[in-house]
Amino acid sequence: MSKHKCLIIPYSILMLALALQGAWGSSAAPLPVFVSILPQKQIVQQIGKDRVDVQVMVPPGANPHVYEPRPAQMAALSKASLYFSIGIEFENVWLPKFSALNRQLHVVATDRGIEKQPLQNHDHAGGDHAQSHSDPHIWLSPPLIKIMAATIRDALVRADPAHAAQFDRHCATLLQELDDLDQRIRRLLANHRGGRFMVFHPSWGYFANTYGLIQVPVEIAGKEPKPAQLQKLIRQAKEWDIRVIFVQPQFSSRSAQTITGAIGGKVVSADPYAPDLMDHLLRLAEEIKTNMPGKNP
Repeated sequence: MSKHKCLIIPYSILMLALALQGAWGSSAAPLPVFVSILPQKQIVQQIGKDRVDVQVMVPPGANPHVYEPRPAQMAALSKASLYFSIGIEFENVWLPKFSALNRQLHVVATDRGIEKQPLQNHDHAGGDHAQSHSDPHIWLSPPLIKIMAATIRDALVRADPAHAAQFDRHCATLLQELDDLDQRIRRLLANHRGGRFMVFHPSWGYFANTYGLIQVPVEIAGKEPKPAQLQKLIRQAKEWDIRVIFVQPQFSSRSAQTITGAIGGKVVSADPYAPDLMDHLLRLAEEIKTNMPGKNP
């Protein structure tokens, strides 16, 4: 009898050890996290580092206003711990479906605490941004990215408190990088306050407001301008000595090319959904400085 007891005790200890090993292994695994758009991925990864496995719902080149997730994405989402939303249109339809699919999913609104501004020159009758008149492009202003970063850090700390110090440290580094970026852009554009830059889609309102600029959108009510409207834009571009029009790859450049052809200007790509968010904001500022006439020192 004692012989059997000697066999049972080590077996029980082995089972306990295996169970504990499984628990430790799961805690050591990175958090499965989803974000809506590519620029968010950079922010989450800089704070979470190797503690997060970040997947992006809207792939490069897709229209984030009307995107529909693929079955493989829904399958991956069913195992995710966190979803960082940002206030773009497709979330209005899909976030409730994500929560219904995965009852353990924590949806974190990274636009919380950010005052939205109206989307410029947009009458939303049946067009883009039909659900809301507010501008969702909050990630294009470094001071607003800082607010988002703090929200992301807090959510990661709640989800993985054992690594709170790591998240705090990485977030502090990111906030300093954003301060440095903000100051660098302010220096670049210091002599251009009040200057106008022309865009096809009015994605850059928060960037413009942060640095004292005025964006002039080409599209009217979410659509290509009509011939009379196009002629007015050409006259304005000549009056304001505009030399470039910034067009994002998710939209047609036809109208922009018509205007630049008439004024002897050029079309420049500016993608608000670029994965290298901070570098892209700096490049935009440099393009504006280079091409905004009459105010360069």
